[in-house]
Amino acid sequence: MDLPVMPPVQPMLAKAVDEIPAGMHYEAKWDGFRAIVFRDGAEVEVASRTGKSLARYFPELLDAFRAELPARCVLDGEIVLAHDGRLHFEELQERIHPAASRVRKLAAENPATFIAFDLLALGDEALIGQPLAVRRPALVRELAGAGPWVHVAPATTDRELAGTWFTRFEGAGLDGIVAKPLDQPYRPGVRAMFKIKHGRTADCVVAGYREHKDGQGVGSLLLGLYDAAGTLQHVGVCASFTAARRRELATELAPLRLTDPSAHPWAAWTEESAHQAGRMPGAPSRWSGGKDPDWVALRPERVCEVAYDHMEGTRFRHTTRFQRWRPDRTPQSCDYSQLEEPVGYHLAQLLDDGRSPDR
Repeated sequence: MDLPVMPPVQPMLAKAVDEIPAGMHYEAKWDGFRAIVFRDGAEVEVASRTGKSLARYFPELLDAFRAELPARCVLDGEIVLAHDGRLHFEELQERIHPAASRVRKLAAENPATFIAFDLLALGDEALIGQPLAVRRPALVRELAGAGPWVHVAPATTDRELAGTWFTRFEGAGLDGIVAKPLDQPYRPGVRAMFKIKHGRTADCVVAGYREHKDGQGVGSLLLGLYDAAGTLQHVGVCASFTAARRRELATELAPLRLTDPSAHPWAAWTEESAHQAGRMPGAPSRWSGGKDPDWVALRPERVCEVAYDHMEGTRFRHTTRFQRWRPDRTPQSCDYSQLEEPVGYHLAQLLDDGRSPDR
């Protein structure tokens, strides 16, 4: 492989802001695996955000890149899995599997899609030093005939339209808006873009915790919500506490520790079959290759309010942020009905927008 921009390349990053900034280029924030694609003829490499190769996990995309991309190019974008009109991140995670046969089976059943949003090199020319105002038109032009597995991310310079997208696109599984300055070059590893994500709160049952990796206090709280059948389902974690707060939480929660966890709603977490019937901590991880670390079981009696930005199926997509204890709420009142459901929006409509000129 001999390209004007060679791996490894760190992707340009975004910093969180509360409002959509004015006077920029706006795109939807895709919920998938960030990837930089390098193609030099038949040679193709797909690098993750950390620089690791993703090529073996998405064999169907290697064929798509050879068929749909310019012969020599470097692209920045997102690998996503979509069906039934929306994105499915959990199914995307299943691709990170050690067995090639399993990867091939999943690729055949539900092929991945690549959403391209930047062009870093074309032919013998490096575009990484050019402003986005130059790179974006080149991307649209060069991928005009791509599809069905490679799409250009829809974009606009209309801030009002971006605000509409922020609300509308969530129904297709996207989690916000990214704003990019049009006059800037591509800046690898620098938070030179801006991301605006959805923000909500929920009251959850604290049913356990994991100790911090340094052994000093609480590393993360394990959160639960009751489903319609009255079963407490594990929905995610709350973390990012200061060292002092980690120690305080361990003291606060000590009276709730169960010496005999056999009566805990998640007592069967070590059994593989239990994870197929419901959600509890410790499910096998595609990233670690084994079970999550042990956790401390608590009597599920305390309720906390957490801030979250996005749901993936029946659990929080990202780590939540602790807001406050809710002594006025009973654990049984913490169920899925309190979670906001975005209005549905079919992903195909969004991808169709990507075939149109920027708005």
